[in-house]
Amino acid sequence: MVCGRSSDTYSALAEHILKWAASSDPGHVMWLNRNITKQKVGEEELSGLLEAFATDATTLASWMKQTFIERFYGPRPHPFVRALQRPTRATLLGYVVEHQHFLRQWVRSAASVIAKTDRRDVTSYEIDNIVTEFGGQGSDAPAHYELLLRMGEALGLPREDVLSTSPLPRTKQALNFWAKLAERGHWVEIMAAMHGLELIANRDLVEEGASMRYFDPAILKDEAVPEAVKDFLREGYEADVAHSEEALALVEKYAKEFGLQDRVRAAYLQSLDAFDLHLNARLERGRDYESA
Repeated sequence: MVCGRSSDTYSALAEHILKWAASSDPGHVMWLNRNITKQKVGEEELSGLLEAFATDATTLASWMKQTFIERFYGPRPHPFVRALQRPTRATLLGYVVEHQHFLRQWVRSAASVIAKTDRRDVTSYEIDNIVTEFGGQGSDAPAHYELLLRMGEALGLPREDVLSTSPLPRTKQALNFWAKLAERGHWVEIMAAMHGLELIANRDLVEEGASMRYFDPAILKDEAVPEAVKDFLREGYEADVAHSEEALALVEKYAKEFGLQDRVRAAYLQSLDAFDLHLNARLERGRDYESA
């Protein structure tokens, strides 16, 4: 699951993970600690834990939500989420510069799903998302990407500067993962990996155990906050509940139809790792603007 390896048995998968963990491979060690156990276990016990993990009785959509909550909204929320509660100008600029790269890859991934699927409900869903995120629907409904650039401009950063700035290494690493998955993965895996990330702005997660929302909604009424910042944050705050819920339902439906539950879980967990890198890159980029 951690490296995309497929195995015929959980015993073989346990053997593979233990082999790489014993050699202190960071990816396998972190995946094992984060998702299965931090205790030292043998092959037989690990095999049982892996089977239990892969055959969790909860629905796939519920599992995705709870996994996301634990990772980004647990007792120790992600540092970027904490910073966004009352964001500084530097934090928001770091968000703008790094996130524009994510949005461009997100649209490519959605287009890849369209190219690979023959399901009309999935095609319609992805077309709607591409229009919302990148195309827009005229001056009354600009794309989320356009709102992001306007937020940067309102904070004193010309869009030309944003568009000409290369991603930081951690964002680039994350983009490479999503690009490879879009090229090689099944379209259900791609949907899970990308749309599962929209849970970050799903304000309803607090009702399912999240320790906080993506940002303090009081920001939207703060007169000291530029309107362009509010417009960008409000768009995700209002849209990502429906977007993420619909996507998870489609993922669950078709993962079951194609027998891809294990592969979807693996792709999703890898995508969360990539997203963690990207969120940290937003903070790293923001530090460049702290004295500006």
